[in-house]
Amino acid sequence: MTETTDTTAAATDANEAPAAARQDRRPRNRRGKGGGGGAQAQSQQNRPGQPPQAQAGQKPQQAAPQRKVNPLLERLFELYPNLFGARFLPLKLGVFEDLAARHPDVLPREELKIAMGQHARSTRYLESVAAGLQRHDLDGKPVEPVAPEHVHHAIMEVFRRRQVRTKDDLRPQLHKRIIAAIEASGIGREAYAARVRSRDAEATAALDDALAELGRQAAKREALMRAFEASGKTETEFADMYGMEPKEVATTLARARIDRQHALAAAEAAAAAEVAAQAAAEAEAEAEADVPSAEAATAEAPAASPVDVTNASAPAVEATKPDDTATA
Repeated sequence: MTETTDTTAAATDANEAPAAARQDRRPRNRRGKGGGGGAQAQSQQNRPGQPPQAQAGQKPQQAAPQRKVNPLLERLFELYPNLFGARFLPLKLGVFEDLAARHPDVLPREELKIAMGQHARSTRYLESVAAGLQRHDLDGKPVEPVAPEHVHHAIMEVFRRRQVRTKDDLRPQLHKRIIAAIEASGIGREAYAARVRSRDAEATAALDDALAELGRQAAKREALMRAFEASGKTETEFADMYGMEPKEVATTLARARIDRQHALAAAEAAAAAEVAAQAAAEAEAEAEADVPSAEAATAEAPAASPVDVTNASAPAVEATKPDDTATA
């Protein structure tokens, strides 16, 4: 796997650095007889490739342990270098079953499940999803886009992992990535928000900021569209009249038309949802009206007549009593 390659490369660089430093070392002029021994001792203490001597009261630093790579991930890299190699690609939904069916003897299901979980949670894989790349099958062919909610989740997760490792504020970059993801989704601001909004306060704040910025941009495009419609000019004439580039006007007006389509679709969806909610409420009310309450059922039920001990059914009633008559 590439993680093993990266670790090996780092170790190689660390081993080669001391040798390079020794080759680049230049002889130094000695000042006085007494200073030579001290300089030599200092040079030996700070020789490249040797750890500096620990000061009093300090423990020598230990090298960070190298992270081991799952053997199955290495095997997947050998089988599919285009998917699990130097560059990760989003995988199609159901790829686990495809791998298990194609390599039942090489990739045990339980071990493969663990390995695929590690792969899907890796930062490099999440970065490929956040970039909006297509999902790919085992043959490396793009088969389907990644759902907007999956892209958004990957963007937020990559941001969190990077933010904890730096003192810089990465929120401006997050802001731009969310805006780009919303525009690339092709479903409009309202539909995107409905699909990705969560209870996470940080994610909600980032989403709201991006939606507000897109709303301001859409308002400017709509204003230009109305001015164009009121002018009665062609796009070229309108651009010349306002001192704008014709290509810029054409692009902005095209975006404004898309904005209107998204707004219309959002309004229709909201109206349909309202109608469905109203129909569900009416159906529930009718169902409650058809089922009488327990009190009403008791009031409408005929009262049971008292037992007449003098009628012909009296012996039958007495027969249900305990065998008191047998002892009388």
